Amino acid sequence: MWPELRKRLEGRLVVLEPVEPEHEDALWEAAQDPEVWTLMPLDAGRDRESFARWWQHLLGEFAAGEEVPFATVTRETGRVIGSTRYLTLRPEHAGVEIGHTWLGSEHWQTGANIEAKLLMLEHAFERCGCMRVEFKTDARNERSRKAMEALPAEFEGIFRKHMFVRGGDVRDSAYYAIVDDDWPEVRANLERRLAARVG
Repeated sequence: MWPELRKRLEGRLVVLEPVEPEHEDALWEAAQDPEVWTLMPLDAGRDRESFARWWQHLLGEFAAGEEVPFATVTRETGRVIGSTRYLTLRPEHAGVEIGHTWLGSEHWQTGANIEAKLLMLEHAFERCGCMRVEFKTDARNERSRKAMEALPAEFEGIFRKHMFVRGGDVRDSAYYAIVDDDWPEVRANLERRLAARVG
């Protein structure tokens, strides 16, 4: 485990709360939007059994010290609207991945994802001493890839036949990264984009 990563992160639009058992029902409710799961490895919102598998995997990875999951909560209402994680923890190499990120589609293009990324990147680079933060997505997921490029994260290539996903399909994964040298420019860009959303 990398204990410094597990902190409550507060922004103007969203709060990232380290996942606790009491988040389970609220995350299940947030997962009911079928648009969320297009091109995701799992469909946690399909039925309660699918969600239970997703939830148990999340808890298991956290207990094993492999991942640090968060519930994404609106600051205004306190409603859970999605989830995100730090994963691929490599404290010995000052590196981490941000992934397993999803938000209900009504919160797309609202600034919620921009601020969540700003909070997580700021925490990783400025408080946890990271020199590299990486991202990956299904190479076919243009919406996710455009979001990574807008950070901007550097495209590092395609891992062909990288993993099996839902239904036994084989996924190519697109890899992106931000390193500490990039962070001041990325931070300024995210702050500009967020200001345009929240005024």
